[in-house]
Amino acid sequence: MLTRAITGLFFVLALLIAFYFGYLSTFFLFFVITTLGVEEFYSIVSKSKEYHPLKFFGLLTAIITFITISLVIQHTIPTKYLSLPFLFIFLIFIIELYRKKRHPFINIAYTFLPILYIVIPFNLLYHLGYYNNHQFTDEFNYPIIWGFFFILWSNDTGAYLSGKFFGKHKLFERISPKKTWEGSIGGAVLSIIVAYVCSMFFDQITLTNWIVIALITVIFGGLGDLVESMLKRSLNIKDSGNLLPGHGGILDRFDGLLLSVPIVYAYLVLS
Repeated sequence: MLTRAITGLFFVLALLIAFYFGYLSTFFLFFVITTLGVEEFYSIVSKSKEYHPLKFFGLLTAIITFITISLVIQHTIPTKYLSLPFLFIFLIFIIELYRKKRHPFINIAYTFLPILYIVIPFNLLYHLGYYNNHQFTDEFNYPIIWGFFFILWSNDTGAYLSGKFFGKHKLFERISPKKTWEGSIGGAVLSIIVAYVCSMFFDQITLTNWIVIALITVIFGGLGDLVESMLKRSLNIKDSGNLLPGHGGILDRFDGLLLSVPIVYAYLVLS
């Protein structure tokens, strides 16, 4: 528990400081996280011995995709360069054609998956740093990203504490035996409280939007946790990695973010 707490403290401080200092530090932090996350994904899939994603080319494609989208978001390069990742994405089919591996299309699917599952959510979250008063601007604003993480962490904390002290009714025992409905409710209550507090300090979006973001994060963050557990169960592993002592790997730490961010993004853009 002490190791987990110390790791968590330094991890949280690193994130908040990077967001506070602007778009470049946030870009580099998200770049490191996504690169490590994609590499971690390929590593755990490769442990099965049955499947062989194109690790090097997949990681290269993920890096190019993240950098290209981020530079377009920053208005550093024109939108036309969004076509660049497609050159690499569709080469994956051709490369797999000559590898002579078993399960070629499963290999292709596993090569593509972390680009969709990891890279795109972090690109969308990075883009939300430019969101202000119902529109995207040229100025990076850290408060929305701060607020999202505060809500995400409060959901995790509330769910853990409520589940530990009051948890009786299993939420999804087939995938995650320890999760309970009481934990989910506790996470939701704390998230809504934190969302209200965020609205008092961060006025880039309204109180209603902060509350909706909290509800989305509770629902889809919880589902993201279950999806990552499903991935680990399907590959017969306990943790996605050991990069973060007491927390596991990158995917273990950001599982709730990966599914909730796209929904939050869609809600803000469409509302």
